[in-house]
Amino acid sequence: MRFANILSGLAAGITSAALAGAAFAEDGIMGLEVVGKPHAEGVNFQPAATELARDQQWLDAVLLYLCVGVVALVTALLLIVILRFNQRANPKPARFTHNTPLEIVWTLIPVLILVVLGSFSLPILFKQQEIPVADVTIKATGNQWYWSYEYPDLGIAFDAYRVDGATKVESLGDDQPMGEPQVHDEIADMKLKALGYSPDEFLLATDNAVVVPVNKTVVVQVTASDVIHAWTIPAFAVKQDGVPGRIAELWFTAEREGVYFGQCSELCGKDHSYMPITVKVVSQQVYDDWVARTKTADAGSSAPIQVANN
Repeated sequence: MRFANILSGLAAGITSAALAGAAFAEDGIMGLEVVGKPHAEGVNFQPAATELARDQQWLDAVLLYLCVGVVALVTALLLIVILRFNQRANPKPARFTHNTPLEIVWTLIPVLILVVLGSFSLPILFKQQEIPVADVTIKATGNQWYWSYEYPDLGIAFDAYRVDGATKVESLGDDQPMGEPQVHDEIADMKLKALGYSPDEFLLATDNAVVVPVNKTVVVQVTASDVIHAWTIPAFAVKQDGVPGRIAELWFTAEREGVYFGQCSELCGKDHSYMPITVKVVSQQVYDDWVARTKTADAGSSAPIQVANN
């Protein structure tokens, strides 16, 4: 009898998920491209979606070429010393103690390299740290182990939990089946689908996403309620520690609509790896519509976005 009840509950949940999935498809949530997402065995950066990210990726390439040049030079010098000044080729070694011109050269060249690096890297660093006037302000509070968000100028606030078997999804109602947290099972996949995500986005997707307009300056005020957390979106090239009792800020201007994933990047306890970040970048019209519907939604929840299908 208990097994039959379980089957009945799962069937009802799957039916509800299918209906919710259809509703979300009609809303057009599937129309948002997933841009900032990690990939298995990936070795490259995620696509740069902000000016900050482009600057950082360009600087990384410059440093890589510089490192290759330094390694090549040092290797060449070592080979010259090994071949020209070994005991067989040079049986009578020189007995001088120093070479002033050479010492000046090997001091000035590293200094010059550092000056060049500073001229490139410091403007990029200052650009990150100089917070511009915000078009949208968001407060992100790290908790063990989820994120809380507030739009203080709009009166919107909600929590964002990772989607798993134990995550409640508003669209599925109160009779939805509940599984075990941190388990990728059929229940988790059902809920991911209902929210418009794919199964491989388990551990990345959240039930409520941060929504921001494209090409607008977004300032995120980062703090924490318990221990140190860190708010990070790789495709935006932003990472900021959230320290209890303090407010730190980061900013970005997303130039491409889509879905972007991040993670807490400061070791914060046993479930550190289970507090993802989801940001959806949408047009101004879609954003305004989302704001209006979220204000009338249940307290503590974020309305699903509605993207027109092309």
